[in-house]
Amino acid sequence: MSFLRVVVAAHLSVATIGAQAPSGEPPFPRPAARYEVDVEKDVMVPMRDGVRLATDLYRPRGLSGALPTVLIRLPYNKNTYGGAVNPARFFAGHGYAVAVQDVRGKFGSEGLFKIYEGDVTDWSDMFTWLAAQPWSTGKIGTVGCSYLGEGQIVAAQQRHPNHIAAIPQAAGGNVGRVPGRREFWGSVEGGAFALSINFGWMPMFASIDKGARPLPTLDFAEHFKTLPLIDMTERAGSPSWDWRNFLERSPDDPWWDAQGYLTPTDSVGIAALHVSSWFDLAAEALQEAELFSRNAISPRARDNQYAIISPTVHCSTEGATSQTRVGELMVGDARLRFSEMYLKWFDYWLKGDQNGILDMPKFQYYVIGRNVWKNSPVWPPRSSRETSFYLHSAGRANTASGDGRLSTRAPSREPVDTFTYDPANPVPARGGSICCTGNPKDQPGSFNHADLESRPDILVYTTDALTTGMELTGSLRAEVFLSSDVKDTDVTVKVLDVFPDGRVMNILEGITRVRYRDGFGTPRFMEAGKVYRVPVDLHATSWYLPPGHKLRVHISSSNFPRFDRNLNTGGRNYDETSWVKARNRIHHSAEYPSRLVLPVVQEGR
Repeated sequence: MSFLRVVVAAHLSVATIGAQAPSGEPPFPRPAARYEVDVEKDVMVPMRDGVRLATDLYRPRGLSGALPTVLIRLPYNKNTYGGAVNPARFFAGHGYAVAVQDVRGKFGSEGLFKIYEGDVTDWSDMFTWLAAQPWSTGKIGTVGCSYLGEGQIVAAQQRHPNHIAAIPQAAGGNVGRVPGRREFWGSVEGGAFALSINFGWMPMFASIDKGARPLPTLDFAEHFKTLPLIDMTERAGSPSWDWRNFLERSPDDPWWDAQGYLTPTDSVGIAALHVSSWFDLAAEALQEAELFSRNAISPRARDNQYAIISPTVHCSTEGATSQTRVGELMVGDARLRFSEMYLKWFDYWLKGDQNGILDMPKFQYYVIGRNVWKNSPVWPPRSSRETSFYLHSAGRANTASGDGRLSTRAPSREPVDTFTYDPANPVPARGGSICCTGNPKDQPGSFNHADLESRPDILVYTTDALTTGMELTGSLRAEVFLSSDVKDTDVTVKVLDVFPDGRVMNILEGITRVRYRDGFGTPRFMEAGKVYRVPVDLHATSWYLPPGHKLRVHISSSNFPRFDRNLNTGGRNYDETSWVKARNRIHHSAEYPSRLVLPVVQEGR
């Protein structure tokens, strides 16, 4: 199998409705088709600037009259990509007209491809064109995962009157300049560049080619170490406009807004069923749902933002089995009747069927560790309370053999913990909420970290063994007090579950480039020896630690190649080829109380 097919399969095929997963009893079967499906290929639909986009039309055979319509747009080839073809046939087989379109500049479509380029207007032009067709009722829904889901967030912001309902799957990458975040297609986090994710996708799908270029043949681990970053795709033989542009743009550059990334003032008019997973951008998807409701222009949008968060990895929600794994962790039976749910969603909004779909809970989420589905009318659940867990040590928290402790007791007078961060020897990334890296050794999910904990550049803080279980459901964050001998560095935080058998499994992680500690619009360098408060967003989860488990946190300054290395110079990083070591100090005292803030669920509430 070619690498292109491997990536498409791993990244996106499980987004298809009713997809199969490799172990355990398979996903619940999708409802049987009611109609045979006819396909009209390569209808060239003109956009307002004259560029024509190649579109395939799927319609139920023998069903006359106007039909509700579903639109799917993608950069992966409408002719072969299962994440578009399979849902198109599914919905057409249940009485819908479905349009599947190559985005501009890709495969059969005219124009030049750049990530989200043209999507702001092309979605609206397609809604107008579809609504004008004699076989369309003018009621249009959208569906799709990853890029196909993020495009729906772009589309929703246009508030087109014919766009009624959406099912954006794994679409958290559209979060842009919203409070506390600047992520832009998942390419940036905390001011750091998502190196492995971007390099796994851009050389193939965002190369200068019209189609998808084969991934470069190279040693990933060695290539990631090369500098400068700015021409990494060119050195690999796959030049990419997007790669360079994403690196050169600051996190607060207004340019991002014009590309369709979500901002605090964007308003929508659609009902949306947001689908994501804990080992993906789930917190971002939940934030999109909240913003859609808060900025709604109609009761339909205000009252009808629903979310389903599974325990899986990117675009794998629908492929969950009775024995679902995420990395090395078994999370159990994560199946729901997704296909049936999606069909009912469109049947209600586009056909007017009173099928009770709105009676389902607003928020359905899977609790890892309990391995059960829960639901709540609000997010976070009302039973969740922010609880501080403070860092403690006698100044020797380096490695798991050190004296780092984690507890709800606030610190008083304690010595600092010190480590040296050397960009030539960064802490290796493992698991987490990644996708599409193209590297078989770099997989998403939860993995054992015990072997990494002998590194002296990882500070380790651990609770006592829990006497009662602890559920964390909601958003997590950290406040770390740092001093350093360099102008700029990174703070990385990883939260882990220590099992009684010695496994140390990652739950969540985050990073902040310290120059952005006070906001993305106000980068500020450090003064040697001065102490700074550095907030770190740890996203969201629902995770249960049973009695006997321990909660642990790793503090360091690198997580590579998940994120690019801060070279510690105060420069731009992306065009530099040299670095300096950083001697970083983590403070935990009454004056500088470094802590985790965790959403602890109050049992019985």
